[in-house]
Amino acid sequence: MKSNPHIVIVAGEVSGDKLGAGLIRQLLKTYPDAHFSGIGGDEMIALGLKPDYPMERLSIMGIGAILKRLPELLGIRKKLIKLWTEHQPPDCFIGIDAPEFNTGLELALKKKGIKTIHYVSPSIWAWRPSRINKIKRAVDHMLTLFPFENAIYEENNVAVSCVGHPMADEIPQNYDSLSVRKKLSLNPHKKIVALLPGSRGSELKFLAPIFAETANQLSQDHPEIEFVSALANEKCGRLFKQALSDYPDLPITLITKQSREVMMAADVVLLASGTATLEAALLKKPMVVSYKVSTFSYYIFTWLSVLKHYALPNLLVSESFIEEFLQHQATANNLTQGILKLLNATDQQQQELSNKYQQLHQSLQLGGSAKAATVVVDMIENPTSQ
Repeated sequence: MKSNPHIVIVAGEVSGDKLGAGLIRQLLKTYPDAHFSGIGGDEMIALGLKPDYPMERLSIMGIGAILKRLPELLGIRKKLIKLWTEHQPPDCFIGIDAPEFNTGLELALKKKGIKTIHYVSPSIWAWRPSRINKIKRAVDHMLTLFPFENAIYEENNVAVSCVGHPMADEIPQNYDSLSVRKKLSLNPHKKIVALLPGSRGSELKFLAPIFAETANQLSQDHPEIEFVSALANEKCGRLFKQALSDYPDLPITLITKQSREVMMAADVVLLASGTATLEAALLKKPMVVSYKVSTFSYYIFTWLSVLKHYALPNLLVSESFIEEFLQHQATANNLTQGILKLLNATDQQQQELSNKYQQLHQSLQLGGSAKAATVVVDMIENPTSQ
């Protein structure tokens, strides 16, 4: 058993940072003196990761934004490849999501004999399925979050393990929303709508003004509703506060981070499409999902995509039971009506939604971080068997 392996982990956004933190916690049980380096956020750094670059440099969304920053991203990747192949070679490399950035890293490292694991399958089942060919060359072992993702890797002889989603193990089936409201100093008697317009600046650029206008419309016609939002970081806070400045009388509480607690406290959640939709589903929260990018990015993405819906809960149950308002449909009027429909749902409708959430939750309780760590340890201890 190696006493102090060097494990490199690269995550590109908040959701990846959470996955990486869970993985590091589990790996420290086997390797208490392990050296972790790479790219991660606050949670991974708090557990000992030594960052080579700030995670914020990778946290971008949309074709236009990526193209604008492409020279910088390519420069960072080139320097990391040199660092890890010539100066500080790791015992194992783990790329968490961020496939456009990480797959190139993995390909270069694998060519130098460094074992590579990719955590979170790229959405090759949704768009650009031909990416499996590059993944096959770059990745020694794929860790998927959802059972349906394994088939394409098995068909292409890529080692794969479905670990489920760690949040399914972390989040309890039941909890007390009122006690969470008390903790956050929120009114226990009001209807509360949570606003979560994303954790990237590029997301808030498009969604913050729409979410703020939606809240204002709801407040004007339904003054009994109050709002709460979790600000992912300082930059997101500035962008959202700027959007809210047009509505100075809006009854909204702004909380730094604590997005899970904010969702737990809410009656309905309005949020950006992404991993947060799965978290809301595991919390059994009625939600309205929205997303908007530049016209150019939207055109390219829809041209390459084979999906009609994008919210993770809809994909996982193969049923569009959560309303999504994307791009041109992402208007304050549509979002307002979607939220009101959920606030006014009958007991039967609420129970049907809860049942779907319960089934989804159970299907993803497969071991999460602990199972992922087992794969990493096996890779480090038995590299020739992989």
